[in-house]
Amino acid sequence: MIFRETKLAGVFLIELEPHADERGFFARSFCRSEFAAKGLNPNLVQCNISYNRQRGTLRGIHFQAEPYPEAKLVRCTAGALFDVVVDLRPDSPTFKTWYGVELSAANRLMLYIPPGCGHGFQSLADDTEVFYQMSEMYHPEAARGVRWNDPVLGIVWPLAEPVISQRDQTLPGLDRF
Repeated sequence: MIFRETKLAGVFLIELEPHADERGFFARSFCRSEFAAKGLNPNLVQCNISYNRQRGTLRGIHFQAEPYPEAKLVRCTAGALFDVVVDLRPDSPTFKTWYGVELSAANRLMLYIPPGCGHGFQSLADDTEVFYQMSEMYHPEAARGVRWNDPVLGIVWPLAEPVISQRDQTLPGLDRF
């Protein structure tokens, strides 16, 4: 795996290193020791799938609060999406900054999101599927979010008029945290 630092502290874009032959290729998508060597949380305890029927579906910005903050490893397994990370760590040099990148089944990129960061995405194709690996079990009482269109953050989403849940539409702005 190739770990590329992003503009957000502790957020990494990860490329696979395929070993190819006439049959196709093989690539490692997770290695506990490689993650630990980079200072990333290697303890993944839960996997989730998000299926998004319609292009433009927007989910987020979600995170889990203390005492259950979670790291996420995110990969698009079908279709394509614009993936966004928001740094919500007050002690971070990149606090209140966002980073966005296209993840797709074709480019096979992954995004590592450390604890204390919010996460969201917008599907760029119909039938987009996202695979998450989490460092913490889901705790509904710790589930939080920040409004996807908060002017303090100024996230530039690629598609106008997103398909978004009522819950995500009514998440608070960053000024409420």
